Amino acid sequence: MASINPPVCEFGWQAPDFRLLNVDGKSVSRDDVMGKHGLLVMFICNHCPYVKAILPRLIADVRELQVLGVNTVAIMSNDPTDYPEDSFEHMQTIAKEMVFPFPYLLDETQQIAKNYDAVCTPDFFGFNNQFALQYRGRFDESRKETAPESARDLFKAMKLIAETGQGPKEQIASIGCSIKWKI
Repeated sequence: MASINPPVCEFGWQAPDFRLLNVDGKSVSRDDVMGKHGLLVMFICNHCPYVKAILPRLIADVRELQVLGVNTVAIMSNDPTDYPEDSFEHMQTIAKEMVFPFPYLLDETQQIAKNYDAVCTPDFFGFNNQFALQYRGRFDESRKETAPESARDLFKAMKLIAETGQGPKEQIASIGCSIKWKI
């Protein structure tokens, strides 16, 4: 499993729209999830060791961001053929077990991942309330190993976006497992 880094932030790039199936069986759109002060769109999956390493801390940060008016949505775009842990049923299970405070959406056709130019899990896109990209960086400096004392890069960036509408000028790319594209 090779690690991959996505490109860094293209400030002002507009969030593509989407309407996808949530683990609760309801359809969710980009506009449905926008918060008063911003939106965090993250591409994650169930099997990725990078996602697993940060998931409890990510959930805690998302809860704090909600208080600041920043909503979050998670999108799973992997082809579950070779990764059954990423199936819709397993998405439902993990969302329930971990008490996800955000919609967890299935991108079955992988078109939304392509529209966002997502390349790995996790891949984070932080938008201000005008749907303008302000952050595309890492969660923190940890990798697959849990590093609870790491600086909270994603949280600090989204807090700044909530307060000013703009993200930090200096950003470090995320790292993760490649999205598992259909052949």
